[in-house]
Amino acid sequence: MNIKIKYFTDAIDRLAYIDGKSDWIDLRAAREVVLKKGDFALIPLGVAMELPKGYEAHVVPRSSTFKNFGIIQTNHMGVIDESYCGDNDQWHFPAYALRDTVIHVNDRICQFRIMEHQPKIVFEETEKLDNKDRGGIGSTGKN
Repeated sequence: MNIKIKYFTDAIDRLAYIDGKSDWIDLRAAREVVLKKGDFALIPLGVAMELPKGYEAHVVPRSSTFKNFGIIQTNHMGVIDESYCGDNDQWHFPAYALRDTVIHVNDRICQFRIMEHQPKIVFEETEKLDNKDRGGIGSTGKN
């Protein structure tokens, strides 16, 4: 699959797979961001893409993002659909700081993968589901 990508800066490394380790691709901060505890910022990621029809990108923090920077992603997972593909549709990471922090240009702060859209679903109402109950929410792992 080929995806057109526009870079907004030469200050970040080009996107690449980490061969054999993951099918998630790291995204980097495109400018320095200074945050105080409680601040919110849309951190530019320095890229825009033209995703293929029927696909979307899922953007999530890296496992080390909170440990390294003390930030969380405010929407927990970003979804970028194929219609967000214009020349100025730069991707961003919506960050909330839980401590004072500085994010430098080219710091790896999140990751993404390309996913196919969900197939069309038709919901069929019923009065009864013919399966055994599992015990309700929070019941997994209880005896």
